[in-house]
Amino acid sequence: MNLFIVAALLAVAAAAPSSYSKAPEIAIVAQSDVRNVDGSGAWSYAGSDGTTRDESYAQKQLAAQSSYGKDAYGKEYESGAGHTSKGSSYYISPEGQKITLNWVADENGFQPKGDHLPVAPVHVYELPVAPALPYVRSGPGF
Repeated sequence: MNLFIVAALLAVAAAAPSSYSKAPEIAIVAQSDVRNVDGSGAWSYAGSDGTTRDESYAQKQLAAQSSYGKDAYGKEYESGAGHTSKGSSYYISPEGQKITLNWVADENGFQPKGDHLPVAPVHVYELPVAPALPYVRSGPGF
């Protein structure tokens, strides 16, 4: 009996139509990659669906230190070489919206910019303040 149930379930699973359609193949229509001796460079590509991405990067001398000017062991951070990059991406979302994202990544962190990114709400109202109660002297000594 168990064998019959398992065989029936396998037959139903095998006969079910696949709900996944094959994704269209996207060809790379343009591509470049430039690497320099000093560690800088740039690369970009463009797809047949209109998707593009380009990025440039460079080595940069960074002077990093903690907010107090020293690390946890009492030594100052040494400045060193860091990697900075900037670039942009463009694609069309599944909803049909054109998305452009520009970014910079350096000693200040990753900083994306784009119209599609969420923005924190601005509070335009005044925060309530509890009313000040009059101070009444009471107790011994008053």
